[in-house]
Amino acid sequence: MYSLLLLVIYIAFISLGLPDSLLGSAWPVMQGDLNVPVSYAGLITMTIAGGTIISSLLSDKLTKRLGTGLVTFLSVLTTAVALFGFSISSSFISLIFWAIPYGLGAGAVDAALNNYVALYYGPRHMNWLHCFWGVGASVSPYIMGFYLTRGASWSSGYQTVGVIQVVISLVLLFSLPLWKGGSKSIEDSEIAESKSLTFKQIFRLSGIVPLLIAFFAYQAIEQTTGLWASTYLVEARSVDPETAAQFASFFFLGITFGRFVCGFIANHLGDKKLIRIGTGILFVGILLLFIPTTYTGFALSGLVIIGIGCAPIYPSVIHSTPANFGKAYSQSIIGIQMAVAYFGTTFMPPLFGWIASILSIQLYPVYLCFFTIVMFIYNERLNTIVKNRSLKITSE
Repeated sequence: MYSLLLLVIYIAFISLGLPDSLLGSAWPVMQGDLNVPVSYAGLITMTIAGGTIISSLLSDKLTKRLGTGLVTFLSVLTTAVALFGFSISSSFISLIFWAIPYGLGAGAVDAALNNYVALYYGPRHMNWLHCFWGVGASVSPYIMGFYLTRGASWSSGYQTVGVIQVVISLVLLFSLPLWKGGSKSIEDSEIAESKSLTFKQIFRLSGIVPLLIAFFAYQAIEQTTGLWASTYLVEARSVDPETAAQFASFFFLGITFGRFVCGFIANHLGDKKLIRIGTGILFVGILLLFIPTTYTGFALSGLVIIGIGCAPIYPSVIHSTPANFGKAYSQSIIGIQMAVAYFGTTFMPPLFGWIASILSIQLYPVYLCFFTIVMFIYNERLNTIVKNRSLKITSE
């Protein structure tokens, strides 16, 4: 039963990644069909992010009331409905309307599943599960491209991914009894007896502010790197656009491959060491971007290395939350973490775009380095707080 439930969770993580990269791959065609400016894609993504932030913040109450399995099923089904809504939309306003359930479905399941895996599975599975998210995010552009290259509408791509989501939601529906069984149940006494924390109570917890700042900084690094990699390579390093686009995608492949590899060593090293190793690799990748040379190999390889460095950080931060703050509080805290993550995803990459337009795209590695330093400082501050707390408890 333990292994079967784990398989279901792997499938659910694929469903998390599937919708995330659809808009980017379809928008060049959608924008022309809808006769709207290219920049309007940002309005859709911000609407999705807004819904995701709201449902992330509500995930603790939803999970305690409904259970992780039912929240996951309803969230994936909501996302499937939103995808079908996108496929039948003939106006930009309609897309904005369907973007609301699109985001609401994503946030709750993300927080609920991450907390469940953090509670009941080791670091190995957390890394592999996030690797499977990358599989879903990588597959959906190929699905969209399959239809667009054959002259079909972008609606067909959304419909196909919607069908896949419906199938996954049915798997989740039939798997609901698995979430209730055995010692791995979300209903164990410590968690079942806990109450949802208010925002005021959460921010009173020792170490929560350093945790959120470090997590916010990580999202700024990952999303800014992915969004602006091609532009930086083309404008600052004179790389041809085709090569730049290829290596920008290699950044995401670096994350996916890195998480796959980390799965084999995560249980041995633990979350804290994985975060430190990932941060060190990140620094190496960013330093390669700083090298002032006409040889583009340093910058290109730097992006891949940054992706590998990013790989263990997100899953390790999430997985360490129950150990750092207690199982009873983990769902409340992870919900806040997800909200902070989506906030960073929404606003930090556009902030760099604004900085680059006023000053220079050459500041790309400086921006990444700044947030990497912030992440390192506040993660180490969190480690110190947790260590001192443990020593205090031991002495008492």
